[in-house]
Amino acid sequence: MQNLRVISPADRTPDVLRMLDGTAGVATVSVVRGASVTPAGDVVDVLLARECTDAVIADLRRFGLTHEGAIALTSVETVLADAAREAEKRAPGEPDDAIVWDELIARTREESSLNATFLAFLTIACLLSAVGVILDSPVTIVGAMVVGPEFGPLAALAVGLVRRRGSMIRRSLLALTVGFPLAMVVTALGALAAEAVGWVRPDSIDDLQQVDFIYQVGPFSLVVALLAGAAGMLALVSSKSAALVGVFISVTTVPAAGFAVVAATVGSWRIALLSAGQLGSNLVGIVVAASIVLLLHRRSRRLRVN
Repeated sequence: MQNLRVISPADRTPDVLRMLDGTAGVATVSVVRGASVTPAGDVVDVLLARECTDAVIADLRRFGLTHEGAIALTSVETVLADAAREAEKRAPGEPDDAIVWDELIARTREESSLNATFLAFLTIACLLSAVGVILDSPVTIVGAMVVGPEFGPLAALAVGLVRRRGSMIRRSLLALTVGFPLAMVVTALGALAAEAVGWVRPDSIDDLQQVDFIYQVGPFSLVVALLAGAAGMLALVSSKSAALVGVFISVTTVPAAGFAVVAATVGSWRIALLSAGQLGSNLVGIVVAASIVLLLHRRSRRLRVN
């Protein structure tokens, strides 16, 4: 279930209530007249099925409530009410198959911001992957995969492409094109420092046995990226956040970046190029698969409505 809190100008509240009364998936509606001070108006609290949320928000937008009022959306995990169960039965479709576009856009926009936190996590993940390469440690590589925040801007890029939002596309590309080079430069400086003190030898990546899969580019590299991108977007649109961990440890985006840096600093340019190719194929595959999932979701929704 979803909870909508709406700030509505008093003259528009009757129209809002009539719209909600005619929506099959609405379970409960509460109104507190004049409760909102800024902006001035009524507070309408709505509990409704997830399947109907996107349509209800679209109707609320037509009343101009995003400009002269406000709409807040939160997910509700547990509701003990017969009205809620009846609303879910009346609502068309299944909750996990419904996309709440405004929620998805807000989540991906936040996670694709180029800020100090994003850069710090990406840099730490690249440094961890470099250590994992030097130590031939798959456990450390998996740790780098989990720490890496790159799926956020990749998902936002897919949403921007499908929804044709140029601002989201630019925001995501900025995070990726600035974040990865910066993280790789810092990792290169760390690798060179380790080589200077003798922690890394020029032949340190010649006999790797456990992590050499990172730079081995092949058809299955793209297959894994496509599957991970699809699973990641499905996890986002269905609010199954636990599945995202599996996505993080399926693709070798950050490890490939770290491997490329280590290989370049020791002069293994062939491996560096292969690792860069692995990085590129993973990034493209994730975005393509995530975009396809969103397109299929939107198409299936239209077919159900028609």
